[in-house]
Amino acid sequence: MTTSDHSSEDASAKRDPIFETGPRLALCALLQGADWVEFATARDLVGASDSAVSKHSRTLEDAGYLEIRKGSVGRRPRTWLRLSPAGRAALRGHLTWLTNLRHAIDQPR
Repeated sequence: MTTSDHSSEDASAKRDPIFETGPRLALCALLQGADWVEFATARDLVGASDSAVSKHSRTLEDAGYLEIRKGSVGRRPRTWLRLSPAGRAALRGHLTWLTNLRHAIDQPR
């Protein structure tokens, strides 16, 4: 199958540079399989500092890809994250684009 064969199947395949910086792809991959994820859990699973996750989550929120909810558990403030529908679609399109790229590279010449 050639790359052009993939494009007819994968009309949503699109490179999205927002996923190519820092732990954004890892954060979104984590969130795509969940509803709301507590900030501390996301930070620990992504393996980044509070400030890095905060910065990248703000960038994703500004792009419309992430929803952030603040509240408290008892007297302790908490923050939860989840992908928006636009974020899920963008992640799916980016991953499809990466898969198509890999297939194109693996094609024998």
